Amino acid sequence: MTVASDQGHRTTGRGGIMDRVQARLSTLSRPATGFVSQPEPRTIGTFARGRQLIAGNFLFAGFLVEAPEHSIWDIAPPSIEFAEEIQGFTWLDDLAAVGDRNARLRAQNWTADWMTRHGRGSGPGWVPDLTGRRLIRWINNAIFLMNGQDPKVTQAFYRSLGQQTIFLSRRWKSAAHGLPRFEALVGLIYAGLSLTGMDRHVAPAVKALSRECRDQIDAEGGIPTRNPEELLEVFTLLTWAAAALSGAGKVASRDHVAAIERIAPTLRALRHTDGGLARFHGGGRGLEGRLDHALAASGVRATANSGLSMGYVRLSGGRTSVVIDAAKPPAAEASGNAHASTLGFELTSGRRPVIVNCGSGASFGVEWRRAGRASQSHSTLVLEGYSSSRLGAKRMIGGLSRELLDDIPSEVGLQQGAEPDGTSVTSWHNGYVPTHGLIHARRLDLSSDGRVLVGEDTLGAFSDAQKKRWDAAMDRVRLEGIPFSARFHLHPDVDAEIDMGGAAVSLELKSGEIWIFRHDGSCEITLEPSVYLERNRLKPRPSRQIVLSGRVYEHTGQINWTLAKAQDTPLGVRDLVQDEPAFD
Repeated sequence: MTVASDQGHRTTGRGGIMDRVQARLSTLSRPATGFVSQPEPRTIGTFARGRQLIAGNFLFAGFLVEAPEHSIWDIAPPSIEFAEEIQGFTWLDDLAAVGDRNARLRAQNWTADWMTRHGRGSGPGWVPDLTGRRLIRWINNAIFLMNGQDPKVTQAFYRSLGQQTIFLSRRWKSAAHGLPRFEALVGLIYAGLSLTGMDRHVAPAVKALSRECRDQIDAEGGIPTRNPEELLEVFTLLTWAAAALSGAGKVASRDHVAAIERIAPTLRALRHTDGGLARFHGGGRGLEGRLDHALAASGVRATANSGLSMGYVRLSGGRTSVVIDAAKPPAAEASGNAHASTLGFELTSGRRPVIVNCGSGASFGVEWRRAGRASQSHSTLVLEGYSSSRLGAKRMIGGLSRELLDDIPSEVGLQQGAEPDGTSVTSWHNGYVPTHGLIHARRLDLSSDGRVLVGEDTLGAFSDAQKKRWDAAMDRVRLEGIPFSARFHLHPDVDAEIDMGGAAVSLELKSGEIWIFRHDGSCEITLEPSVYLERNRLKPRPSRQIVLSGRVYEHTGQINWTLAKAQDTPLGVRDLVQDEPAFD
């Protein structure tokens, strides 16, 4: 077991000290004595993960600790991320999903154990975002936790809820903008509405949440990090807060409601045909059922954006969806988890992902984290040895050490088209101009029935300044051409093999569909190893990638390729194959 040293550790600077001081002071405050009203439980757990917790298998942040018959707090966390995940108490939802006596006893004992060990203001859980997350879970699962409990335990539970609420009311402003601050404010609203004597915190929190919605949710319904899964989490929190306010006879602010209405169509545009989110900029597919549940709870009419959605473009036809990263990467502080994924795309057919990005390697250590952020880990064209964006020096962001994207494309263009037989998108970026003088342009055309995706990748130096840089780059390689590769990462469930004497690659999906990848013959085509990175796995999943490799010898070069269903593949496939469990 290795501990990731660069994934961000909380500092012991001023913010950390003030959190500890206020945590201790909050324990001296007058506690809550019960619930005024309890919001309807809305958090969703996973039955399988709940069963694993009961068995003593603790899988968090990519680490599995086997400790049967031990409290979750007996574990020495193998990483800061592991500690923070258990301090946020989202595992309560998994135990509640099981819901039997064994699950309830563990939930009750582990919560009581936390109050004994950390309830006086100690431990890594006394930071605003984790406190907000924890309050939401305690309140949502209060009936589950308090069922059959001794009155003294119940009193201690209410006292701790009140103390955490007071801490949050004093420290929410120290949470970083974005998801951490949304978690802190929604937790404060939940607690203020639910607990006796805490209603004075609701109005300030509602006002602050309104301001955060106005400042952090842009006109496209996006957030600065451009992380689809993070956007889903923000959206879910906003819908929970709106429902809790409504249940208490209050009304969410205009900015709060408007943010929900902007985000909903953006999330629909980022959802693949299998129901999962496109995996870009550190985000995963999202918890199963979370997206559909949040969209349904929002009450926003089912429409999707037709243009850019948080910088992404969606093409769809038949049972096929394509999502393309067609905007600049996140900049400055928002780029702490950002990837060099410009012009990368994912394709899903029915329930089966086909072309994917490798994903975030954050849970597997610093090297995997850096590798997952590189352009080579995305389904896009790259120049050998370079990414379209480059990492800069480490900086402290919200108490965490992060490597920001320092050198990103200054221009990313987009054109969309619609024809009777399909839709198209053309996008380009200048990320390789500083190093090679080359613009990368990509055109994708998806047929209306979703059976054929046609791709065209162009590298070109067009202006005099670009041609001068191109000439300098050619001199560095002694006029032997600039090596490039177009990479198409495959989902681990796709069975791929070279076909047609090396002219094509056949792809067989678990559903029985057959797709054929072909190219124009101007490049070498190979099948190479790849990985599929998922946060709740113990190790990266091995997969494969199609690689078109070649060299550019002139100021412009172009490759053409197609990905199409085999002619004998029916329009509709009855896909009954069960997916592999996420817990391994």
